[in-house]
Amino acid sequence: MRMKILGAAVLSAVVTLGGASVAFAHHSFGAEFDQNAPVTLAGDVIKFEWVNPHSWIHIDVVNKAGAHEHWRVEGGAPSALLRRGWDRNTLKPGTKIVVRAFRARDGDTRASAAEISFPNGTVMSLGNPQTEAAEAAAKKAEGK
Repeated sequence: MRMKILGAAVLSAVVTLGGASVAFAHHSFGAEFDQNAPVTLAGDVIKFEWVNPHSWIHIDVVNKAGAHEHWRVEGGAPSALLRRGWDRNTLKPGTKIVVRAFRARDGDTRASAAEISFPNGTVMSLGNPQTEAAEAAAKKAEGK
């Protein structure tokens, strides 16, 4: 009987600690990105990473000084993107895009995307609920 109780306690501890490590590995939008620092990035897709827990778009952006910057833009999980009409081949290298996003708090060339526009006028959500909420608040503040 004592061994069963001990075994159950050990199993419970392992499950609890395992779940905690997953929770710590996933960041919150507010901890990493600044909703008061919107940025619009226009450039060419370098690559699109269709990975969990967040997709990543790598973009070559020419800044105001004429220098090339490599930006990494976080999108939603592949499952969220699928529900919004995306697939792993939606963004091919060389595709020209404009991304409305929120800058990383640490000043890195990294952002969390709200929406993406294509040259043909198509606008798509990047499937990140927290970023979409921040984008909606920003548009409301702009009066749009």
